[in-house]
Amino acid sequence: MLMTTAAEGGELGRADHGRAAGPPVDRDGELAVLSAAVRDAAAGRPGLVVLDAPDGMGRTTLMNGLLLEAHAAGLRVLRADGAAAGHTAPLSTVRALLEPLSDGATRRPSARHPTAPPDEEPPKRDELPRSDVRGGDVPHGVLDALHRVVRRAGRERPLLIAVDDAHAAEPASLRFLAHVARRLAGLPVLLCVARRSGGGSPLLDEIAALPMCRVLRPLPLTPGGTSLLARRLTGRDVDAGFGAACRAATGGSPLLVTHLLTALRDARLPPTQDALAALGTQALGGFRACVVRLLDGQPTTVRRAARALAVVGDGTPRETCARLAALDPGVFERCLTALGALGLVDARTDGGTWSFAHPQVRAAAVTGVSSDEKSLLHGLAARLLHESGADVTEVAEQLRQSTESATRPWARAVLREAAREMTLQGLPDRAVELLRPCVPPGHEGTCEPELLLDLGLAESRVDPSAGAARLAVALDRLTCPQARLTALNALAGALMRSGEVSRATALIDRCREYGTDSAASASSAQLLEAQLLLVATGHRATYSRLLDSTSLDLGLPGDTTARRALLASRAVVCAARADRVAEARDAARTVLAHGTPVTDAVSTLGTAASVLLYTDRPRESAEAFRQLLDAPHVTREEAYPTLLALTAEAHARLGALGEALRTTAAALEGVAPARAARPAALPLAVRLHTLLDQGDLAAGTALVQDLPGPLDDEAWQWNEVLCARGRLRLASDDVEGALDDLTECGRRQRAWHRTSPAVSSWWYWAGRSHLARGDRATARQLADDAIESARAAHLPCALAQGLELRAATEAARHRPLLLQEAEAVLATTSAALLLARVRVARGRALYRCGDKQAARAVLRKAWEETYALGAPALHAEAHAALLATGARPRRPVPSGVEALTRSERRVAKLADSGLTNAVIAKTLCVTRRTVEVHLTAVYRKLNVAGRRELRFVLRAADEGAPHAVGA
Repeated sequence: MLMTTAAEGGELGRADHGRAAGPPVDRDGELAVLSAAVRDAAAGRPGLVVLDAPDGMGRTTLMNGLLLEAHAAGLRVLRADGAAAGHTAPLSTVRALLEPLSDGATRRPSARHPTAPPDEEPPKRDELPRSDVRGGDVPHGVLDALHRVVRRAGRERPLLIAVDDAHAAEPASLRFLAHVARRLAGLPVLLCVARRSGGGSPLLDEIAALPMCRVLRPLPLTPGGTSLLARRLTGRDVDAGFGAACRAATGGSPLLVTHLLTALRDARLPPTQDALAALGTQALGGFRACVVRLLDGQPTTVRRAARALAVVGDGTPRETCARLAALDPGVFERCLTALGALGLVDARTDGGTWSFAHPQVRAAAVTGVSSDEKSLLHGLAARLLHESGADVTEVAEQLRQSTESATRPWARAVLREAAREMTLQGLPDRAVELLRPCVPPGHEGTCEPELLLDLGLAESRVDPSAGAARLAVALDRLTCPQARLTALNALAGALMRSGEVSRATALIDRCREYGTDSAASASSAQLLEAQLLLVATGHRATYSRLLDSTSLDLGLPGDTTARRALLASRAVVCAARADRVAEARDAARTVLAHGTPVTDAVSTLGTAASVLLYTDRPRESAEAFRQLLDAPHVTREEAYPTLLALTAEAHARLGALGEALRTTAAALEGVAPARAARPAALPLAVRLHTLLDQGDLAAGTALVQDLPGPLDDEAWQWNEVLCARGRLRLASDDVEGALDDLTECGRRQRAWHRTSPAVSSWWYWAGRSHLARGDRATARQLADDAIESARAAHLPCALAQGLELRAATEAARHRPLLLQEAEAVLATTSAALLLARVRVARGRALYRCGDKQAARAVLRKAWEETYALGAPALHAEAHAALLATGARPRRPVPSGVEALTRSERRVAKLADSGLTNAVIAKTLCVTRRTVEVHLTAVYRKLNVAGRRELRFVLRAADEGAPHAVGA
């Protein structure tokens, strides 16, 4: 494809050819036809070839190949370019083509052609005929005289007449070419005409329709051809996906492929798929300029269509694009086909969707369009999209680029609706970008107060100080009580984020002034207080100051949405501090019993579910989170990743490690660890803990190796990342690094008032790290602090974990009793993984004390449980300890749901669906006693207390989560 262009017109000499970088790629068939035509002409036979291809598809390259072949075969070569400058007068292209044959041209004496009759004299040299020709109306006498010139030259020596870009030639020259094409019989003349596909010239169509004509239509390059061209140009090997990716970005156009490869080479990037995606705008300047030249050479209608497509963007309905381009639908479809043939647009032929082949193609389509014209086009596009019922976000994107349209009432309504949608999707910065043009600087006092409120709501999440100022102005102008309350809530949140706690808390009293009645006033004040607590959890200093001045009364009945919100926010504070844990747990249950995802905010229900998790009720917590995540709108909530992370932690505490990994994977979908922000911190921490529970040290290391520094953000979520990373470092024998992370985690947890041992396990892993360093006293102090707090707050899982750590600090003879207490405490819980870990420790302690039989019994149970849980590292540990006792364990027996018989499973499924024992008996044609016996066996095998827990276990099994005996 990298072949030098021959001379513009006239006879072609050897020096005019230049050198080719290699044979054209994917053009073997076309070159074979052209070579055969040259051989026929050299043997005295006529030939007619039309090269029909879009610009950039290699017409000129094939023409140059033909010229080289003809020169090598001894043909006289005459060439002209219909698009050459100055070829506008009638017959100007023909005169440039035939000028070397006139008397005015200097040439060597010619020899008689072997096919000429013996008595024929050598042809005379006549001047080219002159005639007044207007337009395409050429007198027959002129055409015949010009044809005699060709006939004489052909009898003297076989002749190649090559006309490139014939579609651009003036009509008179095209009429001559058609005249010659019809009279080639008996002449050793090869006529080759290259034209743009879809040129719409009747004379060129007439030539292509002649019986002797061969029409060649080069196809786009294949992925293999693209890869070959890349190797030629860059001198490097290409990766597997590069050819297809490069073809998709260029439509297989050889011209565009060459410029794209040149950009890669100049940027010193390898020809790989990743490097192609990494090319920046500056590196693609030559590629973009090439597209601009391609478009400039197209008809006006094609350029208008391309500009309209670039304005509205990929996938916009074709009818809308046609209206924006002011083209008839049929004409627009032909233009779209032409753009597709150029490799600029990927358009389905069935009338479906379309898209630009490369982003730079879209940029090139509007190159040279003034900013004012672009603004007008985007405004018109917005109106057309709005009238066609397009999504508000598409309309808003057009309005955002049209400053004039943003001042119109219908446009402001669309922008407000789109901004609300962006806010719901967690993109407040986009909402601000949409709304700011509607409120020009200095016009806050004259614009609609509701619009000012919407902008303030979005801006308060991006720039709290600016949002607070905007909301304060809106509050003074709003007249609707409900709108004023909304502004108050948002203003309070913005002030909290700005650290102005006193101003924010003062708004609670002001809130009571805007209710329509006393009940509404109290409810609004409660909602505001709940929101203040929720917002403060994002700022440590603000949170600490707020806790010093707010009430944590848990005696609210929970009969209204506002009371439930306040009750949940107070309960989670108490649970995190291990303060009145039983009351906090009851408060959370009250919220979940009365609230629903329809009536209550997701944050309220999620907070209540987290209270159950922080008070060592993982099964209740997991069920509450499951019901919340089933709500259709929850995925659009800002807190969605955190909800998934807390759900995963509940599953992990239950021993459902597979489910925990699946849930964290959903929370981290599309998140690169190197760019992880605050919402991804907790999912990352839970996932890392789960991987370590499974013993997958390599996956854990890969997860955190590119993480940003957790110390750069004071948010409490990063505390858990420090804890998980410290545990990873301990598992990797980096004791000092583990202590650094875990000690810092503990400091930050205390600063956040997250002092309950059930909230985070940092203290346990810190104790293990101190033990690894030989510091038993510090480890014992951590264990004693946790035991004391857990006993006082009735936190069984934290208590058992503290007892296990304390046992590790004691002499061997004292360990079994501590671990026996830990096992007894866990027997009434659903913390399956922790119970299995305690049993492994207790079995080892019993063995060291010489009680092999008791050790063997405890370790065998732990061995079976760890197998069912899918915890290979702990299972291997239990297996090794069991072998040390002299046992020879066989294959683990099924447990959990897998241990149920077919009849027991059927009864369990029917019981889960809500049927009574009597109805189940009638359905299965058995006695009620049989149903009772089966349910008793089910409860025993699954270690559940009733139908409520049965539902959770069965659903977890259906979702692929393992469940062990004792879970």
